[in-house]
Formats: sequence, C-alpha cells, structure tokens
Amino acid sequence: MSTQSFRSGQHILGGAPRGLAIVNGTIAAAIGLGLQQWLIGLAFWAIGHSISVFSASRDPDFAPVLVRHLRQKGYWAC
Repeated sequence: MSTQSFRSGQHILGGAPRGLAIVNGTIAAAIGLGLQQWLIGLAFWAIGHSISVFSASRDPDFAPVLVRHLRQKGYWAC
C-alpha cells in the first residue's frame, strides 16, 4: 500500500479509491454479464478505472469532494 493512501486516510484499490473502484467494477460487470455486452463492459471498466486512478493521483481527496458536491443542491440554480 502506498504512503499516499495512509496520508489521505483512504483505502486504495488498484490506484483508485476503494468505494469508487467497487462501484465501477460492479457496473462494468452488470453491463458485461447481465446485458451480455462483455466488450462494452470491459471498455467501461478500463476507462472508468483509468479516470479514477488519474483523479486520485492528482488529488487524493477527490472522491469525498465529489460526493459532497453531488449531495449539495445548487444555491444559484435557475
């Protein structure tokens, strides 16, 4: 386990935050196995995991910030 995961207090799975990696893998498995579109599921997993690894390397706390951003309603919404 890298020292970066100890500093941020998050568990890292393959370079991505654990919760995000599990959700990404579950959705990819549902597409690949459930819809029998395994190539699309594999591509979804590879692209999603690459994006989450890149984001985690740039900012280790991006997952909690993203969750907080999605929960808050827009104050200046039209």
